[in-house]
Amino acid sequence: MRDLPRFPLLDGPSPFHPLPRLAAALGGRVELWTKREDLLPIGLGGNKLRNLEFLIGAARAQEADTLVTVGRPWSNHARLTAAAGARAGLQVHLVLTGPPSTPPNPGIRLDELFGAVVHVAATDQRADRDALLESIVATLQAEGRRPYAIAAGGSGTIGATGQVLAGLELFEQAAGSGTEVDRIVVPSATGGTQAGLVVAASMASPRTRVSGVVVARLASELRPAIDAMVADLGDGASVPEIELDESQWGDGYGRPTAAADEATRLLASTEGILVDPIYTAKALAALLARVRAGAWDGQTIVFWHAGGLPGLFEPLDGAGADGNDPGPVR
Repeated sequence: MRDLPRFPLLDGPSPFHPLPRLAAALGGRVELWTKREDLLPIGLGGNKLRNLEFLIGAARAQEADTLVTVGRPWSNHARLTAAAGARAGLQVHLVLTGPPSTPPNPGIRLDELFGAVVHVAATDQRADRDALLESIVATLQAEGRRPYAIAAGGSGTIGATGQVLAGLELFEQAAGSGTEVDRIVVPSATGGTQAGLVVAASMASPRTRVSGVVVARLASELRPAIDAMVADLGDGASVPEIELDESQWGDGYGRPTAAADEATRLLASTEGILVDPIYTAKALAALLARVRAGAWDGQTIVFWHAGGLPGLFEPLDGAGADGNDPGPVR
């Protein structure tokens, strides 16, 4: 994996540290740590930079001059693609789910600050976004550009390779601190991060379970995608059954819940750490629920903080000035 084409975007490991006050607030039933992927150095941080190191490496190896990807208006992956593309000197086109809003939401404003060309589909239907993506790629090719298309979330074997290395980084840090990790809790949207961590655990710490919390696609759709990436990345290695927790799904993707809001407030008030309402807050809520239920008593648990903090600044009522729905409701 380390020999694959790679464009460096990181300046060292992300922090790994304990959460003693949060653990105490939960009754001291578990030992809690966090892996701070939100503190990676580009574009306000986030775990998708791991994927983008290898995706941009692949794009440059193919002599591409433009990155094209898709996402929701608040997409962590879209924002980081814009920022990483700026670092790599590549033009970036983002094809985002609609409908357009006035004024544009904070995520889109950040995308444009990083120099991305933003295209917003007419509706919130995936088919409309996919059709717009095909049109943009065809137009770029007709203009003589060499686009490299990246799947939603930067998932797939190439991108998830970065998550394998992130997992191995975690186990190196844990060993250095004398910590044996029983469980990693991670938000699972497109599945690449969870797939990479499952493979890393199989390589470095088979005792460690990876608990994915469903935040964007239900387990019936997500599990086959994770299984396929694990099979490609693990090269036949034996791995445990993929764990997916749907308990925090609520009203669906981008729709925060009361449990996620309570988890956000508890982490902020005990450790001074923020999580976004769309991805990481739901994973944290699942962790708190399982600990309070006594399901993981005595375990050492790592909360995988994937980033996405600009989601905290989405419109509170979920609607723009024109009545459209650009983001989450909370």
